[in-house]
Amino acid sequence: MKNKIKFFRALNNITQEELAKKVGVSRQTINYIERGKYVPSVLLALKIARVFNCQVEEVFILEEGD
Repeated sequence: MKNKIKFFRALNNITQEELAKKVGVSRQTINYIERGKYVPSVLLALKIARVFNCQVEEVFILEEGD
């Protein structure tokens, strides 16, 4: 699964640390998600999308074979 977290963070001028605090996880978790090393739960994905005021599908992209 790909994601656009880094893009949306830049667009909203939010650091990994700030996003992590807003959704209740560590900065390392946000870093792992951004790099594709960790797939977030549905609840966490929804929280991240809510911070950016968009739909989950705008932030996370399911690729063929995922």
